[in-house]
Amino acid sequence: MEGIFDKAFENIVRLRIMSILMVNEQYDFNSFKEILEVTDGNLASHLKNLESSGYISFDKTFVGRKPMTNYSATAAGKTAFQAHLDFLENLINENKT
Repeated sequence: MEGIFDKAFENIVRLRIMSILMVNEQYDFNSFKEILEVTDGNLASHLKNLESSGYISFDKTFVGRKPMTNYSATAAGKTAFQAHLDFLENLINENKT
């Protein structure tokens, strides 16, 4: 079977974060929170998990006096996520009857 099942993406929130970052160059914390409908703490822990895996990076800036954190998928993250999607697609195709 081609592709690799990556436990980093087995959680639906992390799967959705990476899906968003695959089609957006960057995405900010508050927008993630709104679209994913999760708490600050829950989102922060999932983002930290993906960051520690080397799959996303972040950039902190200030807009006026308000901090803004933007996240981007790394090259390694994009490759790993695509391999995970390939694994899932192959799994589905192998189990079609």
